[in-house]
Parts: sequence; C-alpha cells; structure tokens
Amino acid sequence: MLTYSFENIGSQHLYEYLYRCIKADIINGVLPSGEKLPSKRSFAKNLGISTITVENAYEQLIAEGYIYSVAKKGYYVADVTMIDTLHPLESPNTVLNDSTYHGTITFNQDDLASSSCFPATQDIFLSKDNIHQSYKIDLTSNKTPATMFPFYTWSKYLREVITNQSDALLQSCPSGGIYDLRCAISRHLRDFRGMNIHPEQIIIGAGTEYLYGLIIQLLGRNHTFAMEEPCYSKIRKIYKSNDVSCKSIVMDEQGVDIHALYKSKANIIHISPSHHFPTGVVTSIKRRYELLSWAMNNKDHYIIEDDYDSEFRLSGKPIPSMQSIDKTGRVIYINTFTKSLTPTIRISYMILPINLLHLFNKKLGFYSCTVSNFEQYTLARFIETGHFEKHINRMRLYYRKQRNQFIDALEHSPISDKITIDKADSGIHFLMQIDTPLTDKQLIKHAYKNGLKLSCLSDYYENSIYAKSGIIVINYSALSSENISTTVELLCKTILHSF
Repeated sequence: MLTYSFENIGSQHLYEYLYRCIKADIINGVLPSGEKLPSKRSFAKNLGISTITVENAYEQLIAEGYIYSVAKKGYYVADVTMIDTLHPLESPNTVLNDSTYHGTITFNQDDLASSSCFPATQDIFLSKDNIHQSYKIDLTSNKTPATMFPFYTWSKYLREVITNQSDALLQSCPSGGIYDLRCAISRHLRDFRGMNIHPEQIIIGAGTEYLYGLIIQLLGRNHTFAMEEPCYSKIRKIYKSNDVSCKSIVMDEQGVDIHALYKSKANIIHISPSHHFPTGVVTSIKRRYELLSWAMNNKDHYIIEDDYDSEFRLSGKPIPSMQSIDKTGRVIYINTFTKSLTPTIRISYMILPINLLHLFNKKLGFYSCTVSNFEQYTLARFIETGHFEKHINRMRLYYRKQRNQFIDALEHSPISDKITIDKADSGIHFLMQIDTPLTDKQLIKHAYKNGLKLSCLSDYYENSIYAKSGIIVINYSALSSENISTTVELLCKTILHSF
C-alpha cells in the first residue's frame, strides 16, 4: 500500500500535502503510467486520515491531469513521460543590462522556470421588431457587482498615493510600467501561483487587447497565430484586425489537439490552459508538456498563456500555470485585473521570457505605458498591503455561494429533467446542456423576448462544422441572490415554451 509520512507537513492542508507527495512520485517515475492507485477508503485508512482528504487530493490531481478515473474501477496514473524530454534551448544564465532597469541583474533560467479579459458573447442579431427590447437578466455579462468592489480601501490608498507620492505620479513612466507595481505583481505570483518572476519581465498595459497588439509587433506579422476552437471571439477578431494569419485548432477533453496544431504549421498558439472559455476545459499536464515540446522544437514557436480568471477556481487549488513549468523560455504569460477587480480598471500585464524581453526593449521600448501612474501606484499599494488577497478570497466565497444557490435552484426547478450542468468548478461560468427542439439562434431569440440575454457554445466556433448545439454558456458573476429566482423563472419560461 502506498504510504506517506505527515510529520513534516508544516502549515499545509492535509489534502495539499498528500497531493504534492503523489504528484512528486508521478513526476519522478515512482508511480508509473497506468498504475492503479489505492481506493479512497483504503488509502485513508492506511494513512490515518479522512476519506474526504484523499478525495480532495485525487480531485486536484485529476484536474491537473496527473491521474484519471475509470468508472467502477478506480484511479490510475496518467502518462506524463513527456516531462523528461524537455531541455532548455538557451544558456541557463542570462544578464539584463538596460537603462530602464535598476542596475544589472543576472537571471538563472532554472530559477525562473520554477517559479484576460473575461469573454463577452458575440453579437446577437435580432429582428427589427425586437432589437430595442430590453432584457431583465444578462447571463453573458462580466460585470462585477458594485457591492463587492472595495471602494473604501481603494479610495484610501488613492488618497495616500496622491499625498505621499505626488512627485512620482508626475514622472514619466517606463515602457514596462511602474516598478513598484511590477514588484508587487512579482511577489503575488510567487506567493500564490508558484511563479518565480523578476519584476523586469512584467509589462503593464491597458487591457489584454493592447498586450495582444504588442505581442504581434514583437513577434512579427509574418507568423501564423493559432487559437482554440471554440474561443472567445474577440481574440480572433483582434488578431485578424492586425493582419496576421490565423488558424483555429480543435479541442478535446485534454485541451487543444496537438496533432491538429502540428498540421496547421502555426508558429504561435494562444490558449487558456487553466480554464478555457467557453468550454471550461482544463488542459491536462500531459498535453501541457506536449505543447511545450512543440514550442521547443522551433525557435519561432511560442505559447501565449491567457490566465484570465485563474484566481476563481472554486474548488481545490488553482491550476499551476504553464509558465511555471516552462524551462525553455517559450511561454508568454498574460493576466488581467479586469476580472478580479472590475472591467473598468484597465490594468493587465504580460510576462516575457528573457530572450523576448531583450527584443522588446530593443524593438518596442520607445512605447509609453498606457496605464495611468495614479492607478498603478494605487494597485501596487492594494497588493502590497494584502488587500488584494483578501479581496480575492472574499470574491471566491461570494461566487461559490452564487453558483451553489443558482445550480440548486435549477436542480429543483420544472426544467431539472431537461438540463445537464457541466464544468461548474473550474471558473465563474458553467455550461448548461438543454433538451430542446429549438436551434441555438431560435433559443437565443426566444430568451430575449422573455427578457433574458443568453449566449450558446456554438456562438464561439469559427467553423460551424465543429459546433455543438443546445449548450448555453452561463456566466453568473453579475447575478445577485435576489435575482436568481427570477433568472430561473425566465429560463423555465424559455425552455418549457419551446416544446
């Protein structure tokens, strides 16, 4: 029987410690691919811990793709042999020496390696008679409830910044952003995402759309950019509007199809591995290493990792980023504060590998940062004082409560036998499959007449051949406890009246 000691657990949760022990044994080959793991009950009895502790550890390992379950048979170790095949392309030590930075810094590539905006629905074209009709509930909105934004704390730090840093506020901002904010983000990523990032690697920008444009200029328009199929439609539109060739890569339950990616001849792929929108798929660890291998085999290949709502995984630990396991300098990491704080605070950032950072300074260093100094210094203080962490924890509890209340209401509604909920744990949206004779366009139009704004999974496909119909994308972030019952009533009215 598999056995671990819990003597040196420290401050970790039991399930987290067990998860790390099993994960280490899988990576190191102690637990080979295909080996059956102990049942939850027998494992818990052998270790002297609760069954729920083992279950939580197994669920986290499943979410990251280290193990998989087979109905009525148990849990098995997944194939992660790809991990041992990756080696850095660059020299392990790289030196930065630029006037933008504070002196000369030597980076160890191994140390670095260990270390977007929430999608809106596509436009819905309605008949002329209905185009001006208002709706009561919007299940496509990414709006943050006003009651959940920390207005008092934010205004307090803004006043402090104006009072104590008035000279700095009026100074020209480096192209990468205010150094204080980059340091604060670096520490936050180290403490809560396990990412060893130097502040100099972080580039601040006004929204992820702006950062996408910088990446295109940095890497060049002669490359082919690939996106997941389906994907957030604005990403595709931004790349095409910048005159770059685009390819859509189909997905399976492990992430983008690696064979389709090779076949596409694309140079850069834009993915959301921790929580794909709109499918909710989490890219497995095996597929992540396959993608890193694809990137490593060509000097022009890069992966853009869009980690747009990684803070809001509502069960288990956040999924580790691809950047944190990249030892080859091929991952460009992007994240944003528009989802964790509010869409109206246009602050996003990207993390560049060292080789691209040198190229950025040479090629695009003349750009001015597009975010106000006032907001950058305020956000830096908000993070440094621990209020950002408190805010995230508060929002997780809020969203978990909203999700549970919403799903419970759906499961006890008249349409409970006509719906199936999927991917409810991986972020602040889920999928709802509906048994209905209506087409997706008819369903959206019918819902709109009832005062309900919806989007369907099929809206996000470029090629309709791959589109799956009868699946609604439910974003519940803008719902309140008071209007959940109204939302369910409108969904019932829409679905039941379609028969």
